[in-house]
Amino acid sequence: QVQLVESGGGLVQAGGSLRLSCAASGRSFALNSMAWYRQAPGNQRELVASISSVGSTNYADSVKGRFTISRDNAKNTLYLQMKSLQPEDTGVYYCNFVNRPQNPWGQGTQVTVSS
Repeated sequence: QVQLVESGGGLVQAGGSLRLSCAASGRSFALNSMAWYRQAPGNQRELVASISSVGSTNYADSVKGRFTISRDNAKNTLYLQMKSLQPEDTGVYYCNFVNRPQNPWGQGTQVTVSS
């Protein structure tokens, strides 16, 4: 299985920005669609943004225009640039392969946005 390590979370004030990173092990990173998910307290994990192997992106309506997903295949790394953060964005953020549902989840990285 591919190990995934998320980083870059933290505590920010509303209106601030964060850049999350997801480091993946293995050789097949570049061949797969990747996604960022988040889980707020008491809620189910939800899809935030995805990016295909050729760079096509999709975003949840709640983050469209504020978040940007990108990838660096040479570094086996997925990114999520978040701007204009709001308290509703608070949660644990995870990355994973879109089409590999059995791949284990990483530990995630906590994002907390204060008002």
